[in-house]
Amino acid sequence: MKALITRKLGMTSLINEDGTLTPVTLLSVLDNVVIGKRSLEKDGYSALIVGAGSKNNLSKPLEGSLKSLKIKPSIIKEFRIKDEQDEYNVGDKLEPGLFSPGDKVKVSGTSKGKGWAGTIKRYGFHRGRKTHGGRSYRRVGSIGSMYPQHILKGKKMPGQKGGDKTTLSGLKIALVNSENKTIAISGSVPGPKRSIVYVTESK
Repeated sequence: MKALITRKLGMTSLINEDGTLTPVTLLSVLDNVVIGKRSLEKDGYSALIVGAGSKNNLSKPLEGSLKSLKIKPSIIKEFRIKDEQDEYNVGDKLEPGLFSPGDKVKVSGTSKGKGWAGTIKRYGFHRGRKTHGGRSYRRVGSIGSMYPQHILKGKKMPGQKGGDKTTLSGLKIALVNSENKTIAISGSVPGPKRSIVYVTESK
């Protein structure tokens, strides 16, 4: 199982040997520690519970369960594993060296929030005509005046744009720097700077 909890630093580009530029996203790998495990017999599935970051105040039950590890993680994430992948124990650290350049990964994060947006910005609707008596320039238009006399659930309407959990798969690891605890992923990664990004190996 290859998985890391990282923080987004920003974007830059790498120069290849043939002189071409590859845009990459730099991710800072936090101190990932295995703080618990899920078993198939007890919980119905197998997973590793990974903690990262630091936090002053934790709930009493969580603080008591982590007392032996002497850590107070601010981020806790479960990563599903196969039954036979049982090489990790509680207290083990996950380092950037888990990945190698060229590995395909799946990246999950929270996309940038764009605030309240209309249907043109949110979904790419066409605007209404501005001539010959047209009065609905950027309005939604008719949304349920005939059968069934009410607005159907899931109708594309104005609302909050962005701020959703976004997952991209098939991205590649471009660079691994174990000394600085950073990795570079080719292309863009969802989320603003300093946001939390989860990186796992792609199937």
